[in-house]
Amino acid sequence: MKGTFLWRNRVLLTASALLIISLHLLGIETKSGSYAALPALALMEVMRPVQAASARLGEGASGIVHNYFDLVGAREENAKLRAEIAQLNGERAKIAELEVENNHLSGLLELKYALGTDAVAANVIGSDATGMSHTLILGQGTASGLKPGMAVLADEGVVGRIIDASEHASRVLLIDDHNSAVDGVDQRSRARGIIAGVVDEGVIMKYVDRSEDIRKGDQIVTSGLDGIYPRGLLLGSVASVRREGPGLFLDVRVQSAVDFRSLEQVLVVTEQAPPPPPDKRG
Repeated sequence: MKGTFLWRNRVLLTASALLIISLHLLGIETKSGSYAALPALALMEVMRPVQAASARLGEGASGIVHNYFDLVGAREENAKLRAEIAQLNGERAKIAELEVENNHLSGLLELKYALGTDAVAANVIGSDATGMSHTLILGQGTASGLKPGMAVLADEGVVGRIIDASEHASRVLLIDDHNSAVDGVDQRSRARGIIAGVVDEGVIMKYVDRSEDIRKGDQIVTSGLDGIYPRGLLLGSVASVRREGPGLFLDVRVQSAVDFRSLEQVLVVTEQAPPPPPDKRG
């Protein structure tokens, strides 16, 4: 009857019965080729695609899980390697910078020994920001024995002289400033003049008599007669010589030996330069 329990649950009961029969047929031992094994074989054949699909789905899910964890591990390993590479690059840059600084300091130390006078190494920490004068700021001052009037050198040549000093800083007037004046001499011909800067950039050698033998490429060194710079320090080389026009003196342009913009360390001569012996010219 339609209203009975069996009728209402006929689908569920039928499916349950078929499942029980299937499990029973799969579980009983049957001889190969017997008629009793036919239903079990048929059911196994019917269930094969479903089981195969289930197996593939399980393998695929397992593979996805493994791939996910492998990917996460690879990303973590890559991040770790990138961090290590960045650290190594930073350390390499520091080592390279220390090597450059060591080379600079070694050059200054050799210069100090060559001078045979007391000197202090100082760091360049700034320069004139207004453009009105050509100066540098050093990170050492009176606490390190520095004071105005002391000569400032680089291993390439003369930088300038200290004009102001506080306890922990000093201002250096460069030789290419128009207010600077250094007594110089042509190393080849022994012609003398005053090395000074010009307002529109550059360095000149003033007061060189027109009769003097001075040529392009000649090196100009300190004479030591100004009482500030030791004798024989390189100031620069002659860039051009003009004899045209009226006047008593040559127009001598000089290329300074030092690139002031690239200075990082300098040497300050703290002992007064000894007076040079008389210059005996043939």
